[in-house]
Amino acid sequence: MRRFLSALTVVLLLSACGKTENGLVDDKVYFFFSNTCPHCHHALEYINAKYPNLEMAMVNVGNPEGLDLLVKAAQKFKLGNNVGTPLIVFGDKYLMGWTSDYEDEFDEYARPYAEAGQ
Repeated sequence: MRRFLSALTVVLLLSACGKTENGLVDDKVYFFFSNTCPHCHHALEYINAKYPNLEMAMVNVGNPEGLDLLVKAAQKFKLGNNVGTPLIVFGDKYLMGWTSDYEDEFDEYARPYAEAGQ
């Protein structure tokens, strides 16, 4: 019974802070990047110009912790081995890769997070 109550407490605490079992917080934007990825740089130029106050967790996949979180994000969205950068996660939505064609979809996904930060 004690073990059950301990597990229940952990689940309730994680739920209270919005963190899921995959390590991602639902009400946070994650930007997974690689230092050598030109698409990441283009995406950041767009985001910083249009949403200078958007809070994003910057996750460098070149670091072991960043790579681990990327794997968890890939599992969450059932991406298998087809994972690339940038990967931008908005709760239960994501964008992977970047071209100017992604700007409208990014705007749609980012709008609630940008408005919440105002």
